[in-house]
Amino acid sequence: MREAAKIEEIVSEHVALRAAGVGSMKGLCPFHDERTPSFHVRPHLGMWHCFGCGDGGDVISFVQKIDHLSFAEAVEFLAQRTGVTLHYEEGGRHLRTEEPGKRQRLLDAHRVAEEYYASCLNSSEAHAGRVFLANRGFDQGMCAHFGVGYSPNSWDALLRHLRSKGFTDQEIEIAGLATRGNRGLYDRFRGRLMWPIRDITGATVGFGARRLDDTDQESPKYLNTPETPIYKKSQLLYGLDLAKKTISQQRRIVIVEGYTDVMAAHVAGEACAVATCGTAFGSEHVKVVRRLLGDNADPAAGVLLANGRSRGPEVIFTFDGDEAGQNAALRAFHEDQNFAAQTFVAVDPEGMDPCEVRMARGNQAVLDLIASRIPLFTFVIRSVLRHFDLNTAEGRVRALAASAPIVASIKDRALRMEYTRVLAGWVGMDMAAVFDSVRRSRGISFDTRYGENNNMAGAGIPAPAYTPSPNEDPMDPIVKLERQVLEAVLQHPLYLIGSGFDDFDGSSFSVPKYRAVHDAIRAIGGLDTFTALLRHAEHSLGQGERAQELATRRFAERVREEAGQIVGATVAELAVAPLPQDRADEMRAYCRGVVAALMRMDLMRKVGEARSRLQRLEETDPDYAEAFRALMLLEQRKQSFTERD
Repeated sequence: MREAAKIEEIVSEHVALRAAGVGSMKGLCPFHDERTPSFHVRPHLGMWHCFGCGDGGDVISFVQKIDHLSFAEAVEFLAQRTGVTLHYEEGGRHLRTEEPGKRQRLLDAHRVAEEYYASCLNSSEAHAGRVFLANRGFDQGMCAHFGVGYSPNSWDALLRHLRSKGFTDQEIEIAGLATRGNRGLYDRFRGRLMWPIRDITGATVGFGARRLDDTDQESPKYLNTPETPIYKKSQLLYGLDLAKKTISQQRRIVIVEGYTDVMAAHVAGEACAVATCGTAFGSEHVKVVRRLLGDNADPAAGVLLANGRSRGPEVIFTFDGDEAGQNAALRAFHEDQNFAAQTFVAVDPEGMDPCEVRMARGNQAVLDLIASRIPLFTFVIRSVLRHFDLNTAEGRVRALAASAPIVASIKDRALRMEYTRVLAGWVGMDMAAVFDSVRRSRGISFDTRYGENNNMAGAGIPAPAYTPSPNEDPMDPIVKLERQVLEAVLQHPLYLIGSGFDDFDGSSFSVPKYRAVHDAIRAIGGLDTFTALLRHAEHSLGQGERAQELATRRFAERVREEAGQIVGATVAELAVAPLPQDRADEMRAYCRGVVAALMRMDLMRKVGEARSRLQRLEETDPDYAEAFRALMLLEQRKQSFTERD
């Protein structure tokens, strides 16, 4: 058995493994919480060991530990997986000797129940269920793929079926498939559509059920299996058995809110979609996701994209646009602190969930929705700011008071400083005031350049003023060029695809209001978002100028909405400003020319700063090698850009 079962395949269903030298693989240990991978597998030896918790063994012991099985159950599981026939010492047919409630008996009961519910979906009684599914665009093949079924509207239909298969009442009750009342045992699920909930190995451990009679207000709309020895809702994600391979390969996971949303996403082509099972996304789910993503702080572990960039692991939440969705985002915000992965939110502008998006606009619209993701931090902060009138001084002060604690709770210092600066632009307030509000919300000072903790404050000497930019004279060449670049990207984003615009960072813009506009463009996903909008427009209108215009308009609207009321006015101004070039056949060259000019200037500045830093260091300084390497990379990038230009 140990030879027949490939340990790397079994382990990879639970842990994202990466090469770690000759003949070795590693990942995050599934048996204890860790950030740095210490769990190692050697396939040619068939062994695993965690240098963090000290546990280890072979493939059988791994299955025993991960699935809480006895030795015999683990061997039987692996035999079934590998097609090995087991021979028992007593000879003849193997008789089960497990006591009622043992794991395998509970799994068998759920397998039989799933098959029974699936067969009932074709009955005349289930007509309303089939209509429900058809109205949402799911055909028979799709339903079979996800194992969707129907529970007859009877008190004991499943109970009688399970009894006929040899299951005892005690087993059926422990499995959560029946409930005991004053008159005895009766079916838990009656007259509902049924979705089997499977663990990561693909074994059915519970069900999610939706009522079909929406006039029945006495029973819950959704009903799930209760907690059982095999069903732990805080550790389960619906659809994970189907999505785990793609999640591990692409190092991203899309978390939706319902069973039909998972189906819609998968049918549309997003195979990384999963959902929680009647509970909020919590810390136990975080551990499951991190293991699958191979989440760690090593940027080299990212996926290499077609453009040569490395993308780290991504967790993408899709929430409804209503208040409940925003509350879900706030809960996820706190869980995000446990992720080293980047976490994003995708919300449809009309507040539709992925299933509704697919019904209304088709499969591509679901993919476009997910592609339009924005950082979770951005979503949460902006959700709070929407409750205030930022056109008034009082509204801005209250908005700052409400949002500063959120920014202050970001544990990553560099990211916290970045969002402090961005928040200043969103609320239209002085950076020093925003910085001080964030600092006071943390109860500590993480930088003493501003505010009352500065050793000059309160001594009659003003604290150093914040001076974020050079002269903002519109005729200044730098100011003018930054403005022209933003005008070009807002008015003609199509011409700037592949121009390098998305390579700019916040420091590339010296004027605060232009930096804030650039931040808004970056927050919505940059030109990748425009590309997604263009695909959607072409799907509806066909290729041509109408589709390009529609996509450009929606892109500018997204940027303006993201920028907020204060900076949004600058976005509107840039979007309608006349350009120096008025010839259509020269417009593309103009737009790419101003981006190239700013890129050239930005690279020259960064090279100069890198040289200056290197000159201040001695060759024996521990930072010298890093500074030299950074300078060489900038020089290479500058040379490459010059040659391309």
